[in-house]
This record gives sequence, C-alpha cells and structure tokens, in this order.
Amino acid sequence: MRVLVVAAPLSGHLTPLLPLAHALWDSGHEVLLAGGGDAHPLPGADPLPFIDVARSLRVGRLAARSLVAHPVTARAELAGRGGDAGVRSLFGPVNEELTDALVTVAEQWRPDVVVYEPLAVAGALAAARHDVPAVLHENGLLDGFALVRTLLDSRPLQRARLRHGLRGVPPPAIALTIAPSSLVGARDALAVRPGRARGSGRSALPAWLSGPSVRPRVLVLRGGGPLRGDLQASAVRALDDVRDDGPDCELVLVRPPGRLLRHGRRGVRTVGRVPLDELLPACAAVLHDGSAAHVLAALAAGVPQLALPGPGDRRHNAELVAARGAGLGGPFTADALRRLLHDGELAAAARDVRAEIAAMPPPQARVEVLTALA
Repeated sequence: MRVLVVAAPLSGHLTPLLPLAHALWDSGHEVLLAGGGDAHPLPGADPLPFIDVARSLRVGRLAARSLVAHPVTARAELAGRGGDAGVRSLFGPVNEELTDALVTVAEQWRPDVVVYEPLAVAGALAAARHDVPAVLHENGLLDGFALVRTLLDSRPLQRARLRHGLRGVPPPAIALTIAPSSLVGARDALAVRPGRARGSGRSALPAWLSGPSVRPRVLVLRGGGPLRGDLQASAVRALDDVRDDGPDCELVLVRPPGRLLRHGRRGVRTVGRVPLDELLPACAAVLHDGSAAHVLAALAAGVPQLALPGPGDRRHNAELVAARGAGLGGPFTADALRRLLHDGELAAAARDVRAEIAAMPPPQARVEVLTALA
C-alpha cells in the first residue's frame, strides 16, 4: 500500500503525523511525506521519503498580504481570536497553492490512501481528484472537521476545486484524533495516542536532571512565533520579582537565547535539545507558549502546566487546559507558580489525563484500518 502524508508548510504541522507514518513504514507499506517550508521531518529522524510541494510558496508573503487585506482579522488572529476568518485568511491561499502540486504528485506517485491534517485540506482535494480514499489526521486540539469545512468553503479552495473539475470533496473515509476526549469532548474519530517522532542527534539528559532536586523544578520552554525568546525572559523576570515572597523553586530553561546566559542567576539553569518526554518527568511543572505539542507532551507526562494564551490555536489550547483542571492558562505570576507546585487538584487532574492518553491506541493499532481502505 502507498500512503501519501500531507501537512501544511509550517512548523509543527507534520510532526504529529510522523508516528503513524513510521508505523505504516514499519509494517512494510510505502510512505511519502509531502510538505515544505518549515514542515520537514525532524533532523536525524529515521529517513522517510519526503517531497517539497511548497517550493514556490512563501507563507510569510501570504501572511503579509493577509495582514494588508484583512487587518482586523490579522490582529485578532495574533491574539488567538481570529476564528474561522483567521483560518481562511491564511490557510485558504496556502492550500490553493498546494493543490496543484499535490494533484501532480498523486498523479505520478499513485497513492492508495492520502492522509492529511486539517490545515492541509489540499490533500483531500488531490485524493478526490484521483478518486483515492482520504484520512483526516488531527494534529492538535482544534476540531479537525470544523477546520476542513471552513477551508473548503473559502474562495481560494472553491477556485482550486473548479480548476481541477471537482464539484465537491467527499468526507474523509476515516478520521484520527490525538486529542484526549476529557479535554475536547467526544469526536467522530478514532483515537490514536500522540507520541514523539523518532529522532537522533539530540542532547542526552544531563546528570543533574537525572537525580532528585532539593527544590522543585519548573521547566520553561522556548516560545514559538512572536513569543520566541520572550517567554523565558518573562519567566526569569517574574522569578526575580517573587524571590522574597514566592515559592522556592528552580527554573530550567530549554535552549534559551544567548542574552539570558550572559548573567548567571540564582535558581536558573539551562538545558539543550533534550526530548520533552525525557525532560518533563524530572520537573514538577512546565511553562510553555500554549502550542498543542507542548500541551499534549505535558499531559502525557502528567505534569501540571501553565499555557500562555497566544496567537493561532494557543489561546484555545490554554483555555482547554484550564477548563480540564490539569493546569492554568494565563500570565506567569507568584500565585500561578504556587498553584502549579502545590495545588493537589491540578496535579491529580494532570495524572488522570496522563492515564487517559496512555490508554489510547498506539499508531500501530491503526495501520490495519488504513490498509482496509486500499
């Protein structure tokens, strides 16, 4: 069986699909990853064939065009309140440009199944154009079906359908979700356990993180997009502000920017590129930018988290974490830090979701379902 796996050309969109891709590959099936831009397999990952279908696509240019054409929507999207309009304004044009390349790839490679993530609905168009069954694979906490409907109704995707003689696009043959139901509610999709993609060339866990700590450790991840670097700087400043009356703890910064390393600070340590599933068990809490990958990693480890509301889906993700009681959504304050470290209810809810994720079927368990479609 040949499986084409499609992701939007943005960081983090392809990675959640890689565990299933590897499960298919390990089962003897042919797999071709299709993406581009920042959506490339992780450096050092077990090699899977990859084709860049976004060579001529400049997401930054499209985002700038969207900002000029829809300034109100763009500002709302940066605040995490863009809604359907925010999705259409950027990912509509992105998918229109991807469609032609993907239709050509499907024509030449002849996949038996196409797997696509919600914001790469061009994969569904390519599958429909060649009468191939498609599988929707959610890669975050947003409702994948709702995202697909929003994009298919957009003008750019309407143009793409007409260009390729499609009156409509069939619903996916099956859908897969990596979101715990206690967080997002029941979905008409088969659950698949989220996991880390294979990789190598990363730092080993430092010896000081392998043993017990005198003070509880709070892991602070790098922010993505507009938050890159600012998140850790804010955490360090907040720790300085609460030094006298806040809880006694140790910040562990992951790959901080150089400016934070110029002056040593008491209670602040750094670590390199170590997989989250190795780092998190050594920490009592984690602070991050609200991305779905970070939310799910913290939940899988059963570690209370503080997710900052931010652009795109980050506000939605932070609100889900807070509503589930497995963490907090909001600014890093002395009170938030106390709750993360000492609120037993937060810790219990995080452990409950950890057990829920551990009980979800692994990607290998879904290979047979895809095989039946071919």
